[in-house]
Amino acid sequence: MPSYPYVLLSAAVSLDGYLDDTTPERLLLSSPADFDRVDEVRASVDAILIGAGTIRADNPRLLVNSAERRAARVAAGKPEYPLKVTVSASGELDPTANFWHTGGEKIVYTTEKGAERLGRAPVAADVVALGADLDWRGLLRHLREVRGVERLMVEGGGTIHTQLLQQGLADEVQLVLAPLFVGDPDAPRLFGPGGYQGGRLRLVETRQIEDVVLMRYEPTAPGAGVLPSASDGRWLAVACDLAAQCPPSETAFSVGAVVVAADGTELARGYSREGGDPVVHAEEAALAKIAAGDPRVTSATVYTSLEPCTHRASRPVPCARLILDAGVRRVVTAWREPDTFVAGADGSGLLAGEGVDVVVLPEYEGRAKAPNGHLLP
Repeated sequence: MPSYPYVLLSAAVSLDGYLDDTTPERLLLSSPADFDRVDEVRASVDAILIGAGTIRADNPRLLVNSAERRAARVAAGKPEYPLKVTVSASGELDPTANFWHTGGEKIVYTTEKGAERLGRAPVAADVVALGADLDWRGLLRHLREVRGVERLMVEGGGTIHTQLLQQGLADEVQLVLAPLFVGDPDAPRLFGPGGYQGGRLRLVETRQIEDVVLMRYEPTAPGAGVLPSASDGRWLAVACDLAAQCPPSETAFSVGAVVVAADGTELARGYSREGGDPVVHAEEAALAKIAAGDPRVTSATVYTSLEPCTHRASRPVPCARLILDAGVRRVVTAWREPDTFVAGADGSGLLAGEGVDVVVLPEYEGRAKAPNGHLLP
């Protein structure tokens, strides 16, 4: 089971990138048909999150407006409304805001000091203190493991969108572009200072909805260090799919591998026994396709469905050593090698001992094992 929910960022902006203007009334950027689309997305998720600043600025109710969609949720065994979530480091929240008095359950994530303040001036919601500072990973883990949230819709504001993207925690961005300009430098923008430094996002859909355009993007940049990102799971899934393409074998595992640059560009991919070579390994096949001296390799991530090998009879250099020789400093894998062919194999340990950041995502282990079921007890 993944540690975090699927995180969907949703926003509408003007042609010059603003979320709103500076007038007291909220600027309506979406069209009526797009508001209905947003209602449909809300009905499909388990929770909706907004920041305390959005509550203060817009005083939203944050509901599923369609009675038919609410009925469908109930018929599916879900609450009529998704869980409503807000984040406030200070705990300074207006207890009369619409957010607390409409819809279903609510939860506030805050700091220890914020929780103390909310103890003195409570709101109609559960309060969870994340520590001395706000911790997005802790928040998402709590939503998934304690509240059972599998899909989270984030509707702002810009600071929250920026933080989730910067930390590699957003699985998808749904951005609506409205045909107007705000032109006020004091108006709020979608992304705050620093923006998103993770390279290009992948465009997965464009759709015209009346006079606005919906664009859906997926972040592609790998995570950093030992902290996994949403993109890490997506690339590891590709490696697991490649493993399923391997010619079957009774004497070797089926493994897939992908090498991805820091900006999210795929450099190469490979799989066991690729191209008719009966002994080539996945990581070996992928790395061999990258031009010698490519400067992107040293900051790249290798995704492999099974941890890289440390011993092999078919070739003189095992895959863990090939990765080290290539200068790769980060590896993401789904499955630790069992003792089926090599006792005590520990590719992850060898790599970590040489200073490589190794990330294991056990939620993908089943997919990695699937094409190897005939080799396992």
